[in-house]
Amino acid sequence: MKRTLIILITTIASIADIGAQEVRNIIYLIGDGMGLASVSMMQLENNYDTTIFDRADNVALQKTYSLDNRVTDSAASGTALATGCKTNNTMLGMLPDGTAPQSLMELAADKGKATGLVVTTYLQHATPAAFYAHVRSRHEYTTIAEQLLESDIDIAIGGGMAFFEERYGGREGALKAITDSGYTLYDSLNEATTRDRSLIILADKEIEHREGYLAKATMKALQHLEGDDDGFVLMVEGSIIDGMGHGNDAEGQQGEMLDFMEAVEVAVEYATSHADTLVVVTADHETGGLTIVSSDADFNLAEQGVEYRWTTGGHSGTMVPIYLYGTGAELINGVTENSELGTTLKAIVSR
Repeated sequence: MKRTLIILITTIASIADIGAQEVRNIIYLIGDGMGLASVSMMQLENNYDTTIFDRADNVALQKTYSLDNRVTDSAASGTALATGCKTNNTMLGMLPDGTAPQSLMELAADKGKATGLVVTTYLQHATPAAFYAHVRSRHEYTTIAEQLLESDIDIAIGGGMAFFEERYGGREGALKAITDSGYTLYDSLNEATTRDRSLIILADKEIEHREGYLAKATMKALQHLEGDDDGFVLMVEGSIIDGMGHGNDAEGQQGEMLDFMEAVEVAVEYATSHADTLVVVTADHETGGLTIVSSDADFNLAEQGVEYRWTTGGHSGTMVPIYLYGTGAELINGVTENSELGTTLKAIVSR
């Protein structure tokens, strides 16, 4: 905690010295399980024409290891990205000593900013939950569901109705709890038009692949958040990139990556027309140990084709990319810890 405090103080001081346009809005996009090889695969599949990743204003790298393991899980990495603090694997928004560090979303709400989450998995899953929940185990889904209703998140879009029903004794109890918490519940993006706190639940658990969903949901969240005078923080997760890595499914991961890239396009377009917006694109870790190799070892030949090969069904310990766009893109540089990225974003919100 002492080192984290020193990093936070140093980061705030360095940010204060920069006379750039103030950052009012942060759009934080996390490709769960997206490594450099996943990005390279999409460049190759696009015949090396420019992708949204190639258009970044700045690029950095982050180390993903957790406090107790050289290979992180999503709970520990999500906690680092959301709070600026490393923790043990499986712990979510909580340190080993029981301390519950403030997340970027909680800080933003304290500063009067609007906040939102958009995911393709359930909202109680490790990465999104790291932005509002504090539990010893990522598997405490019903407690996490309760903490979502107690949070200051203004709009949340994803799956996860099953965990509300489990926590509150069925559908009727879940609907009452959601209403009592101040949320308006929707089961369709098209129906959600209110400016009230909105909970858009589209599946019992994960959302089945829907082409264009993530971009549309990102647009819906931005429309909901953009009227706030103090700005906003929005986290968007391409959640199932990770699942395709676990399944060693290159074609499936390409589909999930395309959806995620469309959401990044929406965010960058928003930042282009709103000069006070920073877009941060990264991953929580790499999944599958993806490699891209030549189909033939004889490099005296012309084009031999490539093969996508996987080395694990789990996570790997490789560094992952950070792509930055818009105002403040120059503030994050070089090789950094995942926790330092979280700390820097909190420092920007604290300005």
